[in-house]
Amino acid sequence: MHVFVTGASGHIASAVIPELVHAGHEVVGLARSDASAAVVQALGAEVLRGDLDDLDGLRKGAADADAVVHLGFKHDAIASGRFADAVADDLAVVRAFGDALAGTGKALIGIGLTPTGNPQRDAAIHANPRTAVAREIAGLTEHGVRTVLVAVPPVTHSPRDRSGFIPKLIGIARATGVSGYVGDGANRWPAGHALDVGRLFRLAVEKAPIGSQLHAATEEGVLVREIAETIGRHLGVPAVSIPAEKAAEHFTGFPFAALDITMSNAATRQLLGWEPVHPGLIADLDNGHYFAGN
Repeated sequence: MHVFVTGASGHIASAVIPELVHAGHEVVGLARSDASAAVVQALGAEVLRGDLDDLDGLRKGAADADAVVHLGFKHDAIASGRFADAVADDLAVVRAFGDALAGTGKALIGIGLTPTGNPQRDAAIHANPRTAVAREIAGLTEHGVRTVLVAVPPVTHSPRDRSGFIPKLIGIARATGVSGYVGDGANRWPAGHALDVGRLFRLAVEKAPIGSQLHAATEEGVLVREIAETIGRHLGVPAVSIPAEKAAEHFTGFPFAALDITMSNAATRQLLGWEPVHPGLIADLDNGHYFAGN
């Protein structure tokens, strides 16, 4: 298949693109700079120069492909307080893909979650502004697009991870001298090795049924206290409880320290025959690559 990938120089794409290429697919990755283009080429893909604002270029990239894997998002807008603008721009991107793919039966693989019917869980889903993008993607099923949504775990780990949950926690621990967790640290984060996540995206491209909701966590939920203790052990700093009322101050710029969710992959494994084989989060932390140079 001919697959067009956005966010092609990012962490998840660094696993998705080689997985697709090694399976014999031809991949074209979107790149907005010379540096990004070099990364995409090193991963084994051809390069389409452009960005997420070039809607005409995105339409052409999608029209020329058999499948689109949409991993791009303006993450830098979140740090500058423009999350709503980034979501609006992403909706425009998805609509451009819809224009190009409508009636073709081609695949659009995106990141996100659809409602589950569980009121508590759905409230958390709808609290994320990016849910609007997932709904937009899901709606394209009615227009002849093979849409698939992949719920990517909040902790997607690998040696290429430079800006996810774990590097942020490590940075805070180094800056404060303690490896913190909120309260008793019994909250959980779903996790998955990027290579396992990449394989799931490849299976989604190849054979996920229209309208599929996939879950890419290889571990349903890892205790945040255990994560903090492992980080503390590697950095040689104590793991300590941070009272909830002081969490915002301690975890400055990281509002997810108290996040508590789980993600089961049982249905996804049954549907696609996906079997994760790479190290779990704690084992990957103990491999040491997150602490290189410490």
